[in-house]
Amino acid sequence: MIYHVDRNAAANGDGSREHPFRKIGEAASIASPGDEVLIHPGIYREDVNPLNAGTEKKPIVYRSAERRKAVISGADVFNTWEHYQGDVWLLKIPNSHFGSYNPYKTYVSGDWLNITVPVHTGEVYINDRSLYERDSLEKVLSPAYYDQSWERDFTLHCWYTCQSDEEDMTLIYANFQGMDPNREVTEINVRPHCFWPVAEHVNHITVSGLTLTKAATQWAPPTALQEGLIGPHWSRGWIIEDCEISHSKCSGISLGKYRQQGNDNKWLHYKYKDGAQTQRDCSLIAQAEGWNKATIGSHVVRNCDIHDCGQTGIVGNLGSVFSIIENNHIHHINNKRNLAGAEIGGIKLHAAIDVIIRNNHFHDCTRGIWLDWQCQGTRVSSNLFHDNCLSRDHLLKSECAEGLGLGEDLWIEIAHGPTLVDNNVMLSERSVRLAAQGVAFVHNLFGGAISGVGRGVNNGTTKYPSPRYTPIHKPHDTMITSFMTVLHGDVRFYNNVFVQPKLRQGLIDICEPMKDDEWDSFNLQAGTLVFNGYMTEETWKSHFEGYCGEGAAGTRDRYYMPLPVWTGGNAYFNGAQPCDIEKDAFVDTEHEVSVSLREENGEYRLVTDLAAYLPEASLICSDTLGEAFEPEERFENPDGSDIVFDTDLYGKKRSRVTAGPVAC
Repeated sequence: MIYHVDRNAAANGDGSREHPFRKIGEAASIASPGDEVLIHPGIYREDVNPLNAGTEKKPIVYRSAERRKAVISGADVFNTWEHYQGDVWLLKIPNSHFGSYNPYKTYVSGDWLNITVPVHTGEVYINDRSLYERDSLEKVLSPAYYDQSWERDFTLHCWYTCQSDEEDMTLIYANFQGMDPNREVTEINVRPHCFWPVAEHVNHITVSGLTLTKAATQWAPPTALQEGLIGPHWSRGWIIEDCEISHSKCSGISLGKYRQQGNDNKWLHYKYKDGAQTQRDCSLIAQAEGWNKATIGSHVVRNCDIHDCGQTGIVGNLGSVFSIIENNHIHHINNKRNLAGAEIGGIKLHAAIDVIIRNNHFHDCTRGIWLDWQCQGTRVSSNLFHDNCLSRDHLLKSECAEGLGLGEDLWIEIAHGPTLVDNNVMLSERSVRLAAQGVAFVHNLFGGAISGVGRGVNNGTTKYPSPRYTPIHKPHDTMITSFMTVLHGDVRFYNNVFVQPKLRQGLIDICEPMKDDEWDSFNLQAGTLVFNGYMTEETWKSHFEGYCGEGAAGTRDRYYMPLPVWTGGNAYFNGAQPCDIEKDAFVDTEHEVSVSLREENGEYRLVTDLAAYLPEASLICSDTLGEAFEPEERFENPDGSDIVFDTDLYGKKRSRVTAGPVAC
């Protein structure tokens, strides 16, 4: 059955074409498996709570009648602003307007949030741009630029909120820099989501072609209920496709964790266990409570435009397993920089078991993708990354790197793999940050450095050992089989191209004094030379010859030394350098190659002369890569079949195998 929704309809409609519902929620309360909710153009200011689940063969579909012209907004328009002083206006809102959730009484909070000035979950918007919250009225009356923002010039547009207890009202003071808010489209966040089931296990929902915007979402760490502007809330089989998702206070799409009783933001409230321990507990509790492939995950997020969110474009711990994230445009994430901490990225996933992230475009994010813990069977393939490393020159001072670091295209942290990174174009000055093992890099173009190698495993102590032990899973399954810390190594580089970029002096000035940092090496030299001193497989195995069982005294170091590194068919240009065990590297010292992007009608095209200088290489497949050490799992497809790297970034067949993501 098709239910129609039209915001301009009369009240008391029945959902028919002739008498449509006025609100999406009316349809969401009765839609059953196989039904479609067709939403006509207009702005729907509601928090849609789908009550019923679909089935795998009969999903419930929520579709915009015209692509992206049906808008679900978590904000309300107010044109009752009173002029206060200078460029500052005052809005008074009865607290009854907010119901049970007032974003202007609710602070952003949670584990791993790292901010010194508290901010509320609410936001003020003028013409679809969010203003900057200040912690006093004086700072709104006399605003100063906020230098850490990527959009510094707009930071004088700011606001402050407080409560009038006598009138039971929320007061918002806003500096609109000369604009009259009653003549512009001026909104404030009032709802925590746009499309979110209150219940868990509302399975097999499809959301197609909608615009969803401006939700007052809460911080979404892996140890808490991970809320998003839209998300399945611990369900299975959702499809979110062809949507525009923007201006979430924290996260745009959540594929994340449910609220665990007694273990929700536990580190924040119970100070006696480290956050890493409570995070381990999360995985074990979830497993005991039914987290498996039959109940959770297997979502699809595709063809979406995700932008201007404060924490992440897509977030998820545990709930994203077996999902596909493809053909999305993810950009301008965390640019305001009023939120910081260990959960920031265009995509930030924990436990991305058998998740495929492919054919996406990441740019102007403080970090492109962050894969943290349990990225086992994860594949990052054929994505384009650029401008994800402090890309505005005014940010190139040390105080702007605090809290978040420098950012990069891809960060893989404290995981055992197998994690496969293939056919990507990574053009930020820091392409990869790597504090993990069991990773294979195949046919990528690195236009920046690999940093963090050999770092980031211990948990920040100065007096006692603090290695982080993270879960290892049965292949292609959520079942936890063991825990181990990262030994480093167990990394493969085959048929990649490394190009040393021209570095901005400000970036060099930040990195040089921080090279001994425990968490990041701050390396800016492109190439695999960061693995100098690592062993080949042959040398590593020689340390175990002649030993059986416990072996001789004093020999157990062999179980804790760094694992081997494999290389082959890589090419180096413009000063990029191979590591000392790489014997067949092609190092071009004769030519200076160029690599750039050209934008045409919103499409980006890679422009380079690399093809003229690349030698032939060998075809790579799953047998070449072998298996990741700790899980003893092959680099293979989620169904266990082999991967053969015979197609390029664009899906073109490689008739002649060369290094890099593009077939020559």
